[in-house]
Amino acid sequence: MLSLGTDTKSFSKEDCGLLEPSAELNVEALSARITWITNFVAPYDVSMYQNLGDRLQDFRLLLSTGMEKCRTWTPNLSLSNARIQRTLSWTYQSRHPNGFTETLQSHFPYDTIPLLLKEKPKVVISSELGARTVQAVIYRFLCPGTRLIIRAAVSEVSEEGRDRLRNWLRRVLLNHADAVLVNGQSGARYIRRFGVPLEKVFTVPYTTDMTALRGVPLERPLEADLRLLYVGQLIRRKGVLPFFDILREWALRHETRTANLWIVGTGDLRDGLGKYALPSNVTVKFLGAVPYANLPNVYAECVLLVLPTLADERGVVVNEAMAAGLPVLGSLYSQAVEELVRDGHNGWYFRPDSQGEMYSALDRALNTSDAKVLEMRSNARKTVEYLTPAYEADQVLGAVHFVLSQTD
Repeated sequence: MLSLGTDTKSFSKEDCGLLEPSAELNVEALSARITWITNFVAPYDVSMYQNLGDRLQDFRLLLSTGMEKCRTWTPNLSLSNARIQRTLSWTYQSRHPNGFTETLQSHFPYDTIPLLLKEKPKVVISSELGARTVQAVIYRFLCPGTRLIIRAAVSEVSEEGRDRLRNWLRRVLLNHADAVLVNGQSGARYIRRFGVPLEKVFTVPYTTDMTALRGVPLERPLEADLRLLYVGQLIRRKGVLPFFDILREWALRHETRTANLWIVGTGDLRDGLGKYALPSNVTVKFLGAVPYANLPNVYAECVLLVLPTLADERGVVVNEAMAAGLPVLGSLYSQAVEELVRDGHNGWYFRPDSQGEMYSALDRALNTSDAKVLEMRSNARKTVEYLTPAYEADQVLGAVHFVLSQTD
């Protein structure tokens, strides 16, 4: 489906639009009706939506679909305030300048305007910069006293190569938004290109309920030594094939060493990866689609997470891995890696289009002493301890407070 899309704030929480949880936000239940329209509920978003529902007197979700066809997640329809809209959906091929093509799904929830006119929300939060947000802008015109917040799940890398028409539409939509939610600093820089004032940009990074992940012991079983973990779709955008090339090269240069790679996920590349000719000192175990609730058990059996993505607007697996005490060997083309990973402190990073950087990062990771890895596990867990669903909800409520305080 359509994703969104110079100066911005620094990487400190205070200066990049991240609000510290306040007593006011934690106890206040806003009386204004707030409706969030989005494509579907991802597993990692459930707790954040529940948190908002608990703290707001009148909060509703309008969904385009229970779950997109390209996802293996089980649809979560447990949110009592959620409703699935009447929607036309279609798939299309998207080409990226980084050399990959992927199949995406787009949605046209055609009853958005009638539902908004019926429910009359004071604040509309609209995800992405496509058909639903066009309708949200129209509703904003029809009801001038309302406020519009756009959630733009974008990064500078993910949005490379967008055509002029799409960029024109994004500029129009963004210029009619009262506030914009982004996933991180790269997303903020991208949005600022369209003339959005800095004070209207709020950083709301993806989070997840990390209770079970924090319960994973920092000590790992001996058999987990050099066991790497990949969690995600097996598609070209995720950069798994280039990583296999580098892993093969490393194994050939270190014939007396062994490495294990566990892969969680499915996708078009599954068969090809299964047939990939790796040296005998590398073993790969395909776990397939693992239920989201069972992921902590997988993280507990591995030493570090690998995320070689060619383009990711965030990468919530970084949060998950760090909460479970896994250092991250990750691509800087993931916003989560760019902002959370400190090389040699809680992980190692590289640019995936540089084979030299990827090999160097992998080699440093696999030659890190056990004592240092244990220290990095602790550092990783501390890095993400503030990224809770309540924290994410605080950032959303900060934007809501902002738009309600504005006058036309």
